[in-house]
Amino acid sequence: MYGRPAAPTDTTISSTDWDSRDLTGENHANVLFVDVDMTEASGVGALFTDCTFRGVRFNASTHTDAAFVNCTFVRCGFFDTTFTGCKLVGSMFDGCTYDLLKVKGGDWSFTGLPGADLRRASFTEVRMRETDLTGARCAGAKFRDVDLSGSAVHKADFSGCDLRGSDISAIDPLTVELRRAVIDPFQAVVLATALGLDVRD
Repeated sequence: MYGRPAAPTDTTISSTDWDSRDLTGENHANVLFVDVDMTEASGVGALFTDCTFRGVRFNASTHTDAAFVNCTFVRCGFFDTTFTGCKLVGSMFDGCTYDLLKVKGGDWSFTGLPGADLRRASFTEVRMRETDLTGARCAGAKFRDVDLSGSAVHKADFSGCDLRGSDISAIDPLTVELRRAVIDPFQAVVLATALGLDVRD
């Protein structure tokens, strides 16, 4: 949380065309990927550990049960990218785009997404404990049944965001924008309590 240096890398893959590549079972560690085209790449169970991605295009790619552990993403494109049951624990994102990003299940705990524009992204049943969403723009996004416990959300904008079923105990309604956000009755009690209200039946 609050940023960290990228992990050191040993090898570099640069300006390579991995368009539509089958990533199933691939294992990469301490690799620097620069300007690699992973458009429409797909696969099951790929493993990337301590890797750095700079200017990589993940557009329309599909990742299932993959792991991007302690990775760093700089100026990468995630247009219409789908992550299903993936593990991105400890990964950091900087200057990336996320239009139509879809995340279903998996563990994104301890990820860094400060200031990220997630307005057209969707997260469903994802574990995002202690994620850094400081200043993130999530207006109109979808965070359904997401575990956001312990996350940093100061000055984040969740206006019009669908938060139903999510753990929003880390949200301070005085420092986060919540206008028109969609919440469930239990969450309403959580926010009222955070405001110091005495909720009674």
